[in-house]
Amino acid sequence: MQHSRTNDLIFSIPALIEQLSAVLPLLPGDVIFTGTPAGVGAARKPPRFLQVGDVVESWIEGIGTIRNNVIAPAG
Repeated sequence: MQHSRTNDLIFSIPALIEQLSAVLPLLPGDVIFTGTPAGVGAARKPPRFLQVGDVVESWIEGIGTIRNNVIAPAG
């Protein structure tokens, strides 16, 4: 549903790091969330949300891919 690259961001990754590190320390393991690209499910007609069995996949060049399976809530 969504596919985007960091060069599609309004602010570059170096600019985000510069802005954030000016007001707080960035430590190893910290994650910077940048928002969502076009195609968000809630804005679709009809809306589409993650369902049990769906797979969310993120890929970073030179690092690899992470896949998360959507499962039913515990309990």
